[in-house]
Amino acid sequence: MLEFSKATIEDLEEYMKVKMDAFSDDIITYGFGPSGYDNYEKEKENILHFPTYKIVLDGHIIGGVTCCDKGDYFWLGGIYIEKKYQNLGIGAKAIAFIENEFPQAKCWRLHTPYKNFRNHHFYEKMGYQKIGETLPNENKGGFYLFEYEKVMK
Repeated sequence: MLEFSKATIEDLEEYMKVKMDAFSDDIITYGFGPSGYDNYEKEKENILHFPTYKIVLDGHIIGGVTCCDKGDYFWLGGIYIEKKYQNLGIGAKAIAFIENEFPQAKCWRLHTPYKNFRNHHFYEKMGYQKIGETLPNENKGGFYLFEYEKVMK
């Protein structure tokens, strides 16, 4: 059974193991993962101070979602699914969960890497539209992010 619930400090070890697995393809593609994705202290702070949810399947954490209220919009700071559970519709359920969890959000925004075509397709399928790009980071080989937005009805 698939469940979504608040992550706790007690979940940190399992949560981080799954998170690092989920972003391992970024290491191959770009040579690095999302900023702080493997930082236990940063994730602990996220769990303590921001809405952070674990995705649990049959009693095991298989993913997570973090967001925050930025005032004019809600920021989807991270969504990830363990690699062996990707492409099974769990990401779509996670997006639906987080959007339903915060009905006051009139707009959602997020960043995703420029070469992550699977993410682009996924977010567009979920109703998000590309609204911009960050400036290339010359220290990271010209890496940049696409910004997506979904205006809620």
